[in-house]
This record gives sequence, structure tokens and C-alpha cells, in this order.
Amino acid sequence: MLTPFSDLVGRYRVIFFDAYGVLKNARGVLQGVPELLSWLSRQGKDVYVITNDASRSPAQMAAAYVHPEHGVLIPESKNISSGLLAKDFLRSKVRTGRVAYLGKPSSAFYIESAGLTPVHIGACKNSEELAAIALLDDEGFDWFRDLNLILNLMRRVSAPVIVANPDLVYPVNDQEVGLAVGSLAGMLERIVGKAFVRFGKPDTMIFSHAFACAHENVPDLRKADVLMVGDTLETDIVGANTFGLDTALVLSGNTRPEQAKLMIQTKGIIPTYLCESVFT
Repeated sequence: MLTPFSDLVGRYRVIFFDAYGVLKNARGVLQGVPELLSWLSRQGKDVYVITNDASRSPAQMAAAYVHPEHGVLIPESKNISSGLLAKDFLRSKVRTGRVAYLGKPSSAFYIESAGLTPVHIGACKNSEELAAIALLDDEGFDWFRDLNLILNLMRRVSAPVIVANPDLVYPVNDQEVGLAVGSLAGMLERIVGKAFVRFGKPDTMIFSHAFACAHENVPDLRKADVLMVGDTLETDIVGANTFGLDTALVLSGNTRPEQAKLMIQTKGIIPTYLCESVFT
């Protein structure tokens, strides 16, 4: 049974939104999202974006959620991405050196902010000495040339491989999806026979990080006060369920309305609520 999202808002103090398939798709922020976020702010709700998108910095993400009258609606500090966790890993475990990466130049933010030197896979040389390899985004490179380059680099170099976005697909529009970098990582991992280091949903680390941030703003916050809204059972919903949050699965992204009931039954991943979208 579908529950209007607006009926849920009054039950929670903090709302975690997934980005793609909920608030935006590959074409940009969905129509009506700035107005929705502005309304939630007027209701006194603390709102965060919890995303596996490592293609841009938190500041760039924040710039997408702007209201013409009220300005930035989800500030940089409330855009929690898997890239931030990958950055922390690089800073604490890799520490120095050059990191080859797959993705757009903007995704190199997470390498640079960890104090390391990013090298786009297309600019890597056979003799390159690397501290790590990072799979950050599914755009910004030549799929045929650069996937073969990074495959052979992984075979040759003894360095950790970090996957900053484990998503298999992402919504392109309300009818289509595209292959995400998690799909590429799965293929490459199987070929080279190495175990990659993954960050992001469904791992509970990202929910723990986001909850800690929210707890700083709301000192008496409980998990029961937080709702996670996502479009994917295997990442958003199972990850938040495992962390102990209530969840709302929206049917505006990866989970199609005609498939939702069957997918929930066959996968055994049960959201607390089922919503058509965040606009109803």
C-alpha cells in the first residue's frame, strides 16, 4: 500500500534522502525539489543527502539544491557522500603518493583533499609508481581505451583499489538507467582476482557518519527520529534497515512501480513505507 510522503514528515525530526532517483537523475534536480526542500525547512526538519555519488565535491552537490528565494537548502556539510569515506581511507591508510583514478576531473577532489596527487587513468604511464587506484565515476574517460588501461594497471601494480561508488546503476530519467561505476568495479575485480575496498551504501558506515553529523545538530536525536528515503532496495533500504533507521522506498528511480511488490518479496528487503515519490 502506498503512503503519501507528506504524511510521513510529521513523524520524524531528521530526513536522509538518497540523491539519484529521489531528488535528481542524470539530467539534474527534479522539478519541484527546491520547493519540497524549502517546505521541509519551514516544518523544522533537518535534511541530509546520503549519496554514493563521488563524481563531485560536497560544495558542488550543495549548489544543486538552491531555492530562488531561500538560497542553498542542503549545505555542503549536509551532503554526505561515499567519496568522503574514501577520502578518509586514502588519508589514513595510503597517506602519500600518486593515485590513478577513473572518473571526471571533479571527482579528483576526494584524492586531492586527502593530500595525495590524482592522476587520470588516461595520463598514466606504464612505469607509473602508484600508491592506490580509485574508481570514482562512470564518466570522464574513454570506456574502451581507459577501461583496458586500468585493467592492465591493476594486473601490474600492487596497490589498493578503492571503489568510491558501489552502485551498479543510476537513473538516467524516469524510464531508463545507466551503468554505474560499481558495475565496472565488479567486472574488473572478478577479472584481476583482487578484493577491492568499497565505500558507500549499503555499508552502514555512511549511515553512522551521517547520524553522527545529525546528532551534533540535534543532541537528543534517536535513530527512531530519522527516516531514510531511497529508491533502491539493495543499497538505500537494506543499509538503513541494518543501521536501525525507518525507511521509505520511493518508486521514482531504480525500483519501478510494477516491479516493487515482487522485488520486495523475492529479495526479502522490507521498507517501512512505500511511496510513489517524494512529491505525493
